Amino acid sequence: MTTRIPVAVYAEDPVLRAGTTYQLRQRPEVEVLTAGEEHRAAVALVVVDEVDDAASRLLRRLRRSSTARTGVVSSRFDQDSLRITVDCGVSAVVRRAEADQDRLVATVLALAKGEAVLPGDLLGVLLDHVGRLQRTVLDPNAPTLSTLTPREADMLRLVAEGLDTNEIATRTSFSERTVKNVLHEVSTRLNLRNRAHAVGYVMRHGLI
Repeated sequence: MTTRIPVAVYAEDPVLRAGTTYQLRQRPEVEVLTAGEEHRAAVALVVVDEVDDAASRLLRRLRRSSTARTGVVSSRFDQDSLRITVDCGVSAVVRRAEADQDRLVATVLALAKGEAVLPGDLLGVLLDHVGRLQRTVLDPNAPTLSTLTPREADMLRLVAEGLDTNEIATRTSFSERTVKNVLHEVSTRLNLRNRAHAVGYVMRHGLI
């Protein structure tokens, strides 16, 4: 018989922990570790409703103190959740609605082999995040999302869609003067020549 994969299950909710542990213990491929045995884990499964502050702290602690490859099972994933999991070195993401016994075991096996697991619809979000990280490493002084206020970003998106000043004012419920001032402020701050230059600049840097 092949060696069973030692798995540590982390869940603040005892119901989530019990349910996940029960499913895994039925399978011969997996050895579910008890409290105090986590140091033996080859795989760590973090089961949560959402990747909140508590989950983030746990993931960062596991990255620092454990050699286990980590997977997250969560009810909700958005762009921020995915960013946090990637930054914390998580190798697998599974939605709880899809986390039946076969999916959980398949995820454990993939992690043990050094593979990554990610729902297809989140792949684009991940690639976008990785692209931003790469741009930051290559050019630490490049602009980030914090370069623009939400109002500035909204107006530049409308410019990129081909709307003129009057149409942007109508769409955003601001006066034409305000629209002109906002766009002028962005152009001045980023040393841009005109609206076309502004749109090209922020799109090239992934700001809109």
